[in-house]
Amino acid sequence: MLWLLFAVNALGTVYGYIWYWQQIEYTIDNHPLWRVIFVPDSPTASLFFTLSLLYLLFPVLNKQTNALIWIRPLIEALAVVTSLKYGIWAVTMIVAGAAQGDQLEWEHYMLIVSHLGMAIEGLLFVRFMVFGRLAAFIAFLWLLWNDSIDYTYGVFPWLPNVLEDDLNAVQTFTIGLSVFSLLMTWLFLRLRKV
Repeated sequence: MLWLLFAVNALGTVYGYIWYWQQIEYTIDNHPLWRVIFVPDSPTASLFFTLSLLYLLFPVLNKQTNALIWIRPLIEALAVVTSLKYGIWAVTMIVAGAAQGDQLEWEHYMLIVSHLGMAIEGLLFVRFMVFGRLAAFIAFLWLLWNDSIDYTYGVFPWLPNVLEDDLNAVQTFTIGLSVFSLLMTWLFLRLRKV
C-alpha cells in the first residue's frame, strides 16, 4: 500500500511540475531566478510528502546515527502542513472560479480529487510521523514566507481569469489557510498522542 501511495504521489509531483511549467518559464523570463522556487506550490507539497514516505518505506533511514536525522521532522512537517494548505487551496480556487463562470473541464475534476487526496493523506499520516509542534511551526513560517513572496511579487499560482478581480480576497484566504493548516496540524499532533 505504501509503495502504491509513493508511486501515486511521485507521479502526481511530476505532473504538478509539468502543470506549472509554463508559469515557471514565465517567472524565469520576467523575475529574478530565486523567485522560481515559490511558483509550484502543490507539486512541492507533494514532493515533501513523497519524500516523507521514504522514511516509512526504508526504516534504515530512521537510524539516530544518521548525520541528517534532523531533516526528517522538517520534511514531514512540510509534507503535512503544505499538503493540507495547497490541497484545500486548489480545490477552493477551482470551485470559486466555477461559481463565477469559469468553464470546468475533465482536468479540473481530476485536480479536485487529487488535491483533496493531498489534504486528507497529510492528516491521516501524521500518526506515523515523528515531527512535533516546533517543526510544524517552521513549516508554517515557510508558508507565510511563500505567501509574502507570492503576493508581493505576483508569482502566486495563476488563477482562473474570473478570479483576477478578487485578488485581495484570494490573498487573505491564502494567508488564513496557512494559519488554519498549522492549527489543524497541531490538533492532529495532539490527537496522535491520545
